[in-house]
Amino acid sequence: MAQQKGIIKLRGTIGDITFYKTKDGHLAREKGGVDAKRIANDPAFQRTRENGAEFGRAGKAGKILRASIRSLLLNAADSRMVSRLTQAMVKVIQADTTSIRGLRNVIDGEAELLSGFEFNINGTLGSSLFAPYAGTIDRVSGEIAIAIAPFVPANMIAAPAGTTHFKIISAGTEIDFEAETFVASHSETATLAWDMAPTIAISHVNMVTPNSTKPLFLVLGMEFYQEVNGQMYPLKNGAYNALAVVAVSGL
Repeated sequence: MAQQKGIIKLRGTIGDITFYKTKDGHLAREKGGVDAKRIANDPAFQRTRENGAEFGRAGKAGKILRASIRSLLLNAADSRMVSRLTQAMVKVIQADTTSIRGLRNVIDGEAELLSGFEFNINGTLGSSLFAPYAGTIDRVSGEIAIAIAPFVPANMIAAPAGTTHFKIISAGTEIDFEAETFVASHSETATLAWDMAPTIAISHVNMVTPNSTKPLFLVLGMEFYQEVNGQMYPLKNGAYNALAVVAVSGL
């Protein structure tokens, strides 16, 4: 992989060289690789086909999880979140000790491995919120809840420069990875001042299907704002908003 220099940047393919743009700049690489038909049929590439099938399954699983919390992700995701989540889903699938290679899946894997996943590495929940919280998932009632005792925001929240206010946001989601469907519920606090005045107790209850047999997820996050002339503006377009999976109940 080579980096393009000069004023004119190329895109596309010339001869055996492909030119393309990435986050790391304008790059170029030589065409190569094995013919697709050979990969699809040659017994020597059986492992490659199996890995490809599971990687594709991981990508679809990540997509449905993202869709279930889309409204929260709009303001709290880094540019490489999708690939990071796919990699995390691959680990979930590889933890499936029941299915054969190539057919391993999220349902028979360890969805709990997603607990702690940060959707925005530029502003993680672990480095932003220091107030103790308790997350609970009740399969019988369908309640996916978060509880935070009163705390002093300026002491317990590490906010980016320019912050005047914040919100606590959460979501509970029930995902059917096979049917690629979900049931989700979201909650948020009012816009709270980032100061030395203690908050009231915060309690979010996000409802999904009672007695569900699908994997359940609890997501918790924060949004930062700056007040200007009485109006609230997302701080730096949400670049430092935090969002993370804090509890998972697989089957």
